[in-house]
Amino acid sequence: MEILDFILHIDKYLDLIIQNYGSLVYLILFFIIFAETGFVVTPFLPGDSLLFVVGSFAGKGSLNFWTVYFLLLIAAILGNLVNFHIGYYFGNKLIEKNLVKKEYIIQTEKFFRKHGGKAVIISRFLPIFRTFVPFVAGIGKMDKREFFIYNFIGGFLWITIFLTLGYFTGNLPFVKENFSLFIYGIIIISILPAVIKAIKK
Repeated sequence: MEILDFILHIDKYLDLIIQNYGSLVYLILFFIIFAETGFVVTPFLPGDSLLFVVGSFAGKGSLNFWTVYFLLLIAAILGNLVNFHIGYYFGNKLIEKNLVKKEYIIQTEKFFRKHGGKAVIISRFLPIFRTFVPFVAGIGKMDKREFFIYNFIGGFLWITIFLTLGYFTGNLPFVKENFSLFIYGIIIISILPAVIKAIKK
């Protein structure tokens, strides 16, 4: 419940983190994005909504936009690379020991087969898949160079779109007055494809 509360009221929590930790907030944000994309056991961490909120805080001067942009871009790319290599070298052992939910792996494998290498890019915008696609790509022994290219493109698009969206729109009067609703909206839009798929089934 605490994680859910953090995700849904991330703007308030981020404000408190900035007030209490100052420049250390950059490292905290780096770790959250790195962990959300890099560790197959942490798909519950905020992604899209966090980037939007960070962008809005940069827009009002609470954070330096370019510092946070490059840090989070590196975190997103490195996170996927770590996740890929975990899958590449240890994936099957983790599945055998039930450290990773098999249903997530099965769904991700279907998604990966359908979209191929482009799944690495597309998954950046889909919670759960964002965490499991690089892991499954590693298990499937995807070409490392090919994975790096798709990973870079996906990470660049993901970080750029959500940070700049928050930067330019997060502090507009209408958005500020309904900030929580916008966070809910981002979360709903993020999980909508999975919901539609579940309804079809």
